[in-house]
Amino acid sequence: MSVSAAGPSQGAKAPSGGSAAREAASVGVQRAALVAGEASGDMLGAMLLQAMKQRWPDLQTSGIAGPRMQAQGCNAWWPQALLAVRGYAEVLPHLRKLLKIRAELGDRLLANKPNVFIGIDAPDFNFDLEKRLKAGGIPTVHFVSPSFWAWRAKKLIKLKAAADHVLCVFPFEPALLAQHGIAATYVGHPVANIVPMQPDKAAARAALGLSASDAVVAVLPGSRQAEISYLGSRFFKACRQIQQARPAIKFVVPAIPALKPQIDKLARQSGLEDALQIVSGQSHTVLAACDVTLIASGTATLEAALFKRPMVIAYNMHWLSWQIMRRKMLQPWVGLPNILCGKFVVPELLQDAATPSAMADAVLAWLDQPQRIAELQQRFVSLHNELQRDTAQLAVQAIEDTVNALGQSK
Repeated sequence: MSVSAAGPSQGAKAPSGGSAAREAASVGVQRAALVAGEASGDMLGAMLLQAMKQRWPDLQTSGIAGPRMQAQGCNAWWPQALLAVRGYAEVLPHLRKLLKIRAELGDRLLANKPNVFIGIDAPDFNFDLEKRLKAGGIPTVHFVSPSFWAWRAKKLIKLKAAADHVLCVFPFEPALLAQHGIAATYVGHPVANIVPMQPDKAAARAALGLSASDAVVAVLPGSRQAEISYLGSRFFKACRQIQQARPAIKFVVPAIPALKPQIDKLARQSGLEDALQIVSGQSHTVLAACDVTLIASGTATLEAALFKRPMVIAYNMHWLSWQIMRRKMLQPWVGLPNILCGKFVVPELLQDAATPSAMADAVLAWLDQPQRIAELQQRFVSLHNELQRDTAQLAVQAIEDTVNALGQSK
């Protein structure tokens, strides 16, 4: 589904109403609870909290939060890392603990109700919690609609029961949700405001100790332990094959600090030696510096697109999780750049197709086709413009209007 399926302005504006009338009717937000499920959710939550504190200076916040949200003053009753589990079979060993946390969190919030609950992504954890809190009289907002248009159509039933309002990051989503009676606002994609329209490749390379003449591949095998387990070895074997074809090539891996020891171990086994550089974090610097990226399917692929970089998307998971997921797919694409463009603008190598040889060949193909890269970059510039909005302010306005409307209706 192309982003252009609905104009960027649809859902982009804050709910209407005069500012004076809104101030008079406002019930205010003194306390908010939030749950962020992983690193990307922590980033969204931190951005949102900063804007919320500007709107409500005395705001108190708590829930499940990562380090960025905590830096914005959120009291983390549990750390966000506990929820960073993806897949079906992969979540089973953690399920009992997660259900216990969700029940305890729900009890705590219902006993001392906040003005609003904001679930940030993590639908498998948040939807049932939101449904319970909504039934208990707490306004609920869900930030980032599940990909119901790609492979989670049944999630709409749960979403409608769970959320009073949905904050959407893609412009076509509010109109589709409205067809199912779900209130939503398009707030733009926050990463589109962070990534510069024209990334400074030279500065990024200088920061990483790379020269302008280096051929550089960014290697992003995922942000979760399970992803590194399933993809890490494959990615590094692919890099080894790329190096055999191009001996002078350089590889840079931006590793989440918690996963760096696991990545270091795999790197030592790869035989890449001085051609491979592993850095802590700095994924945006690495993407700005590279010529092409070998990348795991997920939010990072959209970031790579916003950096206007060609990519090879790959993914491999537990066979049972794959069998379940592939039966739910509604579109032929998995990677966000392809979904948003409505066609295969970059290659996807999934499950059994994600072999080191196939990945190496696809990366090398990009390096040999500068005209293809130039055309892709122009499409990514258009995508960037379509996703760029004042996300934080639009989100806060939608939250305020939702709380006010529900406060007046009680």
